[in-house]
Amino acid sequence: MSARDEREFKVKPGAPRSGDRRFLTRVLTEISKAGGKVWKPTRSLAARTGARLGRGQVAAGIAGRSLGVRSRRVVIKTRLFVLKQAGARSIRTHLRYIERDGVSRDGERGQGYGPATDKTDLAAFEEQSQGDRHQFRFIVSPEDTNVLEELRPFTRELMSRMEADLGTRLDWVAVDHWDTDNPHTHVVLRGKDQTGNDLVIARDYIAHGMRRRACELATEWLGPRTEHEIRQGLTREVDQERWTSLDRALQSALDNGSVNLDRDSQDATARQRRTLLVGRLQRLQSMGLARQVAPGRWTLSAVHEGALRAMGERGDIVRNMQRALRGESRELAIPNGIADAAAVVGRIAGKGLVDELNERGYLVVDGIDGRAHYLRLPVAADLESFPTGAIVQVRGGGDARKTDHTIAGLARDGLYRTDVHVAHLQAALPARDAARDVEFHVRRLEALRRSGVVERVADGLWRVPANLAERGRQYDSERGGGFLVELRSHLPIERQARVTGATWLDQQLLDGERVVANRGFGAELKSALKERVDFLVSQGLAERRSQRVVLAQDLLATLRSRDIEMAGQTLQKETGLAHRPLADGERVTGVYRRAVLLASGNFAMLEDGMGFSLVPWRPVIESRLGQTLTAVLRGAGASWELGRQRGPSVV
Repeated sequence: MSARDEREFKVKPGAPRSGDRRFLTRVLTEISKAGGKVWKPTRSLAARTGARLGRGQVAAGIAGRSLGVRSRRVVIKTRLFVLKQAGARSIRTHLRYIERDGVSRDGERGQGYGPATDKTDLAAFEEQSQGDRHQFRFIVSPEDTNVLEELRPFTRELMSRMEADLGTRLDWVAVDHWDTDNPHTHVVLRGKDQTGNDLVIARDYIAHGMRRRACELATEWLGPRTEHEIRQGLTREVDQERWTSLDRALQSALDNGSVNLDRDSQDATARQRRTLLVGRLQRLQSMGLARQVAPGRWTLSAVHEGALRAMGERGDIVRNMQRALRGESRELAIPNGIADAAAVVGRIAGKGLVDELNERGYLVVDGIDGRAHYLRLPVAADLESFPTGAIVQVRGGGDARKTDHTIAGLARDGLYRTDVHVAHLQAALPARDAARDVEFHVRRLEALRRSGVVERVADGLWRVPANLAERGRQYDSERGGGFLVELRSHLPIERQARVTGATWLDQQLLDGERVVANRGFGAELKSALKERVDFLVSQGLAERRSQRVVLAQDLLATLRSRDIEMAGQTLQKETGLAHRPLADGERVTGVYRRAVLLASGNFAMLEDGMGFSLVPWRPVIESRLGQTLTAVLRGAGASWELGRQRGPSVV
């Protein structure tokens, strides 16, 4: 073997067998038995600190003592989630999120696992967690997942060592995510110890101990990083347009506002490090974030950290957008902030989470203007309600809504009447579905009523403030973080083109005023509209007159009626109950059995014992599944009477 081969030879130990209990784990167990569990602060110390130290305080002090510059690196993000504040549904929402479609290595749905099983029943875990005061949620991301190959054994061994550190058995589930550039594991840990008491973990252990244990484990399994690996990683950082470890080193080396790099070091490693730092400073100088003031002496811009972090975030956005567009060429419209989100109409090309720990999502919208738009959603937004391919309208929250101006303009003596609005629309636009347009305004009023902005006096009669437009703008801004995303259709336009039902495409044909680009999704929309016209002509709902297309006057109502009738016949065969269609203005009472998603929208199935009716659904009734509700059909929508049930609740 040559000297060169001997230098390059490197042993990489494999992962231990699943049943092998590591020596370090046994040592930690004995340490915990000897003092980790029984050591507690004095009463005076507890009074001064104002908090319990919790489990793992001793382990936090001894973890990572063997770590050095060549140790493997693992990032762990932690969130303490208080369930009583967030509500029980937050458990289900989070478990559904981490097990969502497309996160596995093969692009399939994620699979939860636990200490001893590869298929954990997350519904059972959710039920067990209902009475917990809190949960711990972790994201574990080893730097060398490409070498680890599998995350499950690593996660299980890490949780086993945590049990030894904390001196209790832990109840947890995990899901591996492979859908990002950095594969990682989501771990949900119940806030109960093995005795059923609240699990309190020391802050130091959460802040440092867990990460150090993970780094120890990765180093044991993969061996220390070689000098070549370390140098290669730092070399990649020299030209990156983001905040890096080299930038942190430069920041820590600041002395009186400047960085001095010693040229005279005799240590080869120090010279290599200096070369990398000089290279980074030269790159920062080319970006206007650093300046050389003397040989070996540099100053850094006061905004260099913020600028680099913003560049890194923008780079992540561009990669996410390109991934969502799958190679299709688009001009990328990336807002500098939420306030820059102007009115956008288009289809959802992709979605994901910009902050996985706090579950804050983003949408990539392929707009009818021929551009792709990146939109960061508010924290409370549910990504599941925005299916890929669906049509959305995004409006900036900086301006008041047109609907609010319309309502305020039609109000007399502070009262808005729906019948006056219908008559006004029928006189001005006889071809439009006046009842549907007014119902859209009523839904807006219902939302504002729940916020205390307006008051419902009676059916079709509302008391509105004189400054409704401004109050509505403030409500939208507080609720949506600066803009609103409204789902216009859950169906992609390809399916809308030839489906029976009142679709978003039909509304575009009726409006006939929107500016649509001749490229990108705009071009696809124009093609779909032509196909939709052909379908409507074949159904006798449109007529071609030379270069003009004349649509049936009651187009939307007719399509909606046909859609409901077809769905009713299908459900009638399935349930054995008779379908009873409703007339406009008719009141219906029944047990809310389920939601039915049609091309015309979402409908609630109300069963009265003799038959059932399909009534336009609203999000506010979803929590009342199995209860007796009353609704009044009003055009394309319905007024729900939630506070005055006319029968007993049926579960």
